[in-house]
Amino acid sequence: MILSNEEKRANFDRYGDAGESQGYSQHQQRQFHHFHEGFYFDESFFHFPFNSERRDTSDEKYLLHFSHYVNEIVPDSFKKPYLIKITSDWCFSCIHIEPVWKEVAQELEALGKDEALGLGTNVLAERGLGRVSTSSWSIEGLRDLGHKPNAFLCVSNNQINEGVGIGVVHAGYERRLAHHLGAHSTPSILGLINGKVTFFHSAVVRENLRQFVENLLPGNLVEKITDKNYIRFLSNWKKENKPHVLLFDHMPVVPLLYKLTAFAYRDYLSFGYVYVGLRGTEELSSQYNINVYTPTLMIFKEHIDKPADVAQARDMKKQLIDDFLSQNKFLMAARLTNQRLFQELCPVKKSHRQRKHCVVLLTGEGDKFADAYEAFLTFAVANTKDTLRFAHIYNDRQPEFAEALLMDEEKYRGKSAVVILERRNNAGKIAYKTLEEAWQGSNEDNFILLDLLDQLRTDPGLLSSETVLADLNDELAPMFLIRWFYSTLDYILDCWDSLFHSNWREMMPLLSLLFSALFILFGTVIVQAFSRVPKKGFVEVTELTDINYNSNLVRLRPGHMNVVLILSNSTKTALLQKFALEVYTFTGSSSLHFSFLSLDKHREWLEYLLEFAQDAAPIPNQYDKHFLERDYTGYVLALNGHKKYFCLFKPHRSGDEGGTLGACEDYDSSLHAEARGKSSCSPGSRSLKNKLHKLSFWMERLLEGSLQRFYIPSWPALD
Repeated sequence: MILSNEEKRANFDRYGDAGESQGYSQHQQRQFHHFHEGFYFDESFFHFPFNSERRDTSDEKYLLHFSHYVNEIVPDSFKKPYLIKITSDWCFSCIHIEPVWKEVAQELEALGKDEALGLGTNVLAERGLGRVSTSSWSIEGLRDLGHKPNAFLCVSNNQINEGVGIGVVHAGYERRLAHHLGAHSTPSILGLINGKVTFFHSAVVRENLRQFVENLLPGNLVEKITDKNYIRFLSNWKKENKPHVLLFDHMPVVPLLYKLTAFAYRDYLSFGYVYVGLRGTEELSSQYNINVYTPTLMIFKEHIDKPADVAQARDMKKQLIDDFLSQNKFLMAARLTNQRLFQELCPVKKSHRQRKHCVVLLTGEGDKFADAYEAFLTFAVANTKDTLRFAHIYNDRQPEFAEALLMDEEKYRGKSAVVILERRNNAGKIAYKTLEEAWQGSNEDNFILLDLLDQLRTDPGLLSSETVLADLNDELAPMFLIRWFYSTLDYILDCWDSLFHSNWREMMPLLSLLFSALFILFGTVIVQAFSRVPKKGFVEVTELTDINYNSNLVRLRPGHMNVVLILSNSTKTALLQKFALEVYTFTGSSSLHFSFLSLDKHREWLEYLLEFAQDAAPIPNQYDKHFLERDYTGYVLALNGHKKYFCLFKPHRSGDEGGTLGACEDYDSSLHAEARGKSSCSPGSRSLKNKLHKLSFWMERLLEGSLQRFYIPSWPALD
């Protein structure tokens, strides 16, 4: 009936009714329109998004969705802060803040594009720029580029995307994301940095929002530099393993763009700011011949008496800063302190044209190795090329790396060595060549290395050796307790902030989690720490003999364990001293007893026990002619007499993870060594003091109950 009647069908399409209630519908529409007109809520006057078709298009490009936020925005927040607005339809307060939000969003977004740094301006200036560099760049060429705003866009593909990110979340369509962010009302404004959300609670005005973004950044990003501290600041390159950046400008406040840049490059560079109008910077300005009327950016590397690179511009644009910093992210011969730095300095080759070789100095710390390092650094500065990267590494801090490349050869022991390598894949495979002789830094050494590098250009097969490297230790990573302290502090500050800006209903999950964490901390860490306080100023270690064997092992009380060190008469003094140092912090536990067993007297008893731990220490047959030559000194057994099981610690071998493997990693390897005419397990092959290295970590795992247990049917007699 409705479809056949044109008038009713039109009424149904327009009002959702066939026409019977048409008068009411029309009256309702007119009344609603008068309501808008009477209170000035007319949609055309406010441009208010009463429906999705009329939503402000300026927010469209900033809209965030949950998956996009989690997968892209959060990781990117470790490079730049984000300012995010939570909005919705029918939100009159959202209309009120819209003009301010739009202005600030455009201003902050411009910082990540073509903002100018210097003279306190926020506009682009089409003025010339110059750059003085110790590299192949020329001042004249860069002045020409200064008249082309996009001239630097293709110079480097290693730039970091800094600036301020802008985001908008529509709570009506992205309710899950709004709830995830903790936004329970609209409008809300929040900041995101390092994956952490901080809410804005001040009046929505331009100055407050800009200050809010600036406060998101860590306070120690840029250090104020004067005549009194510039030498200390620049000399920290060795400790921090980073180049240091100085910006000279006559503005008293550090520019926001410079702070954002410092945040983006904080993993690579340390930043300082010199206010040239301040008294106490005259010596510094004179030292480096600074033009006080032009912002100047300087990079310092291993030599602090002169900059490695300089950039000057009346209006220093972001593109110039990006190019300048991305080309100076590393020292001339950086120290390999972690795997990430190794991968960036020595990337895996993707094609023949992209091949990069790393020249690595394996050396030690202290004055003994200073001359070799200085000679290597001089060589690196003189021979820097796009296809070559120079680095150095401390053997004692990265023992696995050094052992894999030097093979523990005698000629390199206590000396420096140079290795040329190329990474083949991300699994650690490399091709390399080690210089035949130790690196002394002599003219002959320089000529030999230069000749090898020259041959390498035409003959990649020169790198004839291959090996697989384990990941480098992270030498600069903070200790666990420090990381835990800062994480706890951040959490407490978040809760404190929420206490004043959230209701108690919202706070209950946070408070519950906080008290649970404190309870767990007290129960596991503090109590355990107090229970381990040594009761004596010494470690009582008794010899396990046939006289005390029953009382110290066979009839040991339930829950008690005897930790037994295996030694010989010749190693007794050295091993007992090291053993006492490693287990001293555990002497506060009344359930642990400490003993030593003489290998000269009770080898047969030990061999019998180790037969039950063949996966950890396989025992050869009794007809093996080297049966009596096995070196078990430094082995440690934790014996549980009541439950008839033991845990085994084998002497530390350089490169073992956790210290559970020993000087004789397994008997097959020792047999191979013997076939070559030299035993790899001889007591003199490794220093005694390193045999019990990491025993304390093994003791930790023993108390945790996470070590493998080897059960036996009964304890053998100790004859």
